[in-house]
Amino acid sequence: MSAPLVIFDLDGTLIDTAPDLIDSLNHTIAIADLEPVTFDDLTHLVGQGARVMIRRAFELRKVTLTDEQGDALFARFMEHYRAHMPGKSAPFPGVADCLDRLSAAGINLAICTNKSEALAIPLIETLGLAQHFPVITGGDTFAMRKPDAGHIFGTIERAGGSASSAIMIGDSINDILAAKNAGIPSVGVTFGYSDLPMASLQPDRIIDRFDELSVEMAHGLMSAKTGVR
Repeated sequence: MSAPLVIFDLDGTLIDTAPDLIDSLNHTIAIADLEPVTFDDLTHLVGQGARVMIRRAFELRKVTLTDEQGDALFARFMEHYRAHMPGKSAPFPGVADCLDRLSAAGINLAICTNKSEALAIPLIETLGLAQHFPVITGGDTFAMRKPDAGHIFGTIERAGGSASSAIMIGDSINDILAAKNAGIPSVGVTFGYSDLPMASLQPDRIIDRFDELSVEMAHGLMSAKTGVR
């Protein structure tokens, strides 16, 4: 039987990246004379990677963005974000203890994010969390990304796990819907960047703090999935 696997989203779940996303996005769109975005705008912008975030910023300001402009602005965003990594980004309270707790119980850990690998992997490394995550899949790892179930399944396969003993932790509709599409349980966090109340997304469990994510909760969700009592 495969070892149990807990899969985490990155932005808004493990790491509070909002200040740096906003800084890099505003640096990027300034060249087009767009009004800066704020944290209140962020929940409508994030979730599908930098390219989509830039496009949504233009839509928010009711300005047309051509494909050629999009490519140039994406390169500008990537250069700025990488150069300032990790910036102000930091793990949410309780993350380190939670990862230690799950790992000590023999639970494998992975990250499944729509952030590109080129940004996600260095971020986890610079924050000193890489030892917990032998598998990190980004929005460009496969031909599909969350909420497509294939992103979850690909992450599980790379981690040597099984869908019958895996759960997804996330803060947005992409995470919860991806878990539902893959047929695995989900835990929604309330402190992320969702523009919808977490309860409305109907995850299997909701937590307000990482100290609520216990080994018992993880095993219980997996057991319920497989019908084990």
